[in-house]
Amino acid sequence: MINLEKLSEEPYASVICYPRPSKAELKVRLKELQGLRVKALEFSGEKQAFNVPVLGKGCVGVVVIAYIDGEKAALKVRRVDADRSGMQQEAEMLKKANSVGVGPRLLGVSKNFLLMQFIDGDLLPKWLEKRRGKAEVRKVLRDVLEQCWRLDEAGLDHGELSHAPKHIILDQKDEPFIVDFETASVNRKPSNVTGICQFLFISGAVADEVAVELGGKDEKAIIDTLRNYKNCRTRENFGDVLRACGL
Repeated sequence: MINLEKLSEEPYASVICYPRPSKAELKVRLKELQGLRVKALEFSGEKQAFNVPVLGKGCVGVVVIAYIDGEKAALKVRRVDADRSGMQQEAEMLKKANSVGVGPRLLGVSKNFLLMQFIDGDLLPKWLEKRRGKAEVRKVLRDVLEQCWRLDEAGLDHGELSHAPKHIILDQKDEPFIVDFETASVNRKPSNVTGICQFLFISGAVADEVAVELGGKDEKAIIDTLRNYKNCRTRENFGDVLRACGL
C-alpha cells in the first residue's frame, strides 16, 4: 500500500501519469486524488505499467486498487494519451447502468480518475474453468442476460459484449458484474442481449465451454429467437431467448 504522499516518487508517479509522466501533470492528479478522498493506492495484479503490477491496462486507462475511508475501491486512471479529455462521460454511463442495478457502484469521478466499487473475483472464463454445477452456471448466465435486458430497456448500449472475456467479473459470492463502460453510449441502438448471447452461446471458446457445462445448445433456435428479439424488443421475446439458451 502506497500512501498519497509517496505517489510523487518513482515508479508510482509514472503509473499515475501513464505513459508520459510530468511534474505538472502529477501535481494536478495528486490534487484530484485528494478531492476524491483517496488515502492510498495498492499496486497489484496481472498486468504491468512501467514494471509496476496493476489490475488492468487499456487504451483509455490503467486500473489500480485505491483505499477510501478504509475500504478498497477500483480506481481507473486516465492515460495521458487517451482519446478523451476526461472520465466524466464514462462516469455518466456507469451511473445510468447503476440506475438499473448493473455494474460496479460509481463512487466518484474527476477529470483524470474514475472511482468504483472494487469487485474481488474472477473473470467469467476463469470462473467457468472451475467446473461449476449446471444449476449454478445456469443461474449466473441468466443473471447476466437479465442485466443485459435491463440495459437494453434503459437505452444504454455497453458496446463490447459480443466479445466480453474481460467484461464480466464474478465476485466471491458468485454474483456477476458487467464492467467497463468506457465505450458505452445512449446514442446508438442497444444490443446488449444479442451481443452477450453471441459471446456466451454462439461462437468462441467461452460459448463452447458454456455448451459443455449446460449439456449442448441449439444454435439455430438461439439465432432465431435473437432475430425476433432484435426486431421487437419485448419481455416475451426475451423470455424466448432465455429458453432457447437453456436458461
